[in-house]
Amino acid sequence: MKKNQIILGDSITKMKKLKDHSVDLIFADPPYNLQLKDTLYRPDQTTVEAVTQDWDKFSTYKEYDQFTNAWLSECKRVLKKGGALWVIGSYHNILRVGSTIQDEGLWILNDIIWHKTNPMPNFRGTRFTNAHETLLWCTTSREAKYTFNYQNLKELNEGKQMRSDWYIPICSGKERLRKDNNQRSHPTQKPEALLYRILLASTNKGDLVLDPFSGSGTTAVVAKKLQRNFIGIEKDKDYVKLSKERLKNTKVLKEEVVTIAKSRKELPKVPFGELVEQGIIPPGAVLTDKKERFKATVSIDGTLKIKDLTGSIHQMGAKIQGLPSCNGWDFWHVKDKSKSILLDEIRSNYRKDKLN
Repeated sequence: MKKNQIILGDSITKMKKLKDHSVDLIFADPPYNLQLKDTLYRPDQTTVEAVTQDWDKFSTYKEYDQFTNAWLSECKRVLKKGGALWVIGSYHNILRVGSTIQDEGLWILNDIIWHKTNPMPNFRGTRFTNAHETLLWCTTSREAKYTFNYQNLKELNEGKQMRSDWYIPICSGKERLRKDNNQRSHPTQKPEALLYRILLASTNKGDLVLDPFSGSGTTAVVAKKLQRNFIGIEKDKDYVKLSKERLKNTKVLKEEVVTIAKSRKELPKVPFGELVEQGIIPPGAVLTDKKERFKATVSIDGTLKIKDLTGSIHQMGAKIQGLPSCNGWDFWHVKDKSKSILLDEIRSNYRKDKLN
């Protein structure tokens, strides 16, 4: 099956044509089985645009579970070992989907809460405003070595670890695709920012991304921008046409911005002792924490000393803070004239010089 195309057809049937273990990431936005019955009105008596299409309707939970089992089984088959499966859903379906994921032998790594910063109100006032959806991030097995661009997500989050609660608005304004009559082109269009974060987290340039319920084509659009290959499968011909139009107007980002830095785990190891040997941080140098509450002296073997205490940069960072562990590279600083430089920054500069 050719890459970088939106295919018209049933997701399960078309996935059967994909080779075993050929896909790096799957983003699945399946029907939620919302089970809507009555027309919903706003206080001004205008109709709320809801999901009323036949593709979201199932007669029983058993029928929905059979459908879920069928497409997840194909997902497991086509995923590469260590590949990523991301599934999004609401309280209507995500618990049932999660159970099937585990029954299939896939391993759930995280559940992510997508907080909608601009959710639709609960117009009837009979329930809480439904302000979030749940994403399940999975891989092929507990032992699998999966892609996780931790450092890049940390940079995206202003130097802090990316959390499992994501505050992203629903599609609105220019991003929301609409027909000539101003009705939404697709009732469950996902924001590009959501897929951007997912692909940044779990893929690398050139990876193959599959969306078996392609809808309005958001996954394909973001994959194209980020120089990932994609295959979208969609059974509605109008949505396929819409997706292809979006893709024609999507520009690929330049090489220099798509190529991202490797995570720390992928970089060559640089022991603290090597910096001492090379005179980058010579014996006798004084290290401090960011606020200069603690001071430690570097010994000739790369250990740190504080009064009667001695140990590695990690052990000493933990001891003085009363913690079970500490990443010394992110804790200790070297005083350089008027400013303090983080050890990790010194290590990064040394590593660059060494590789060049």
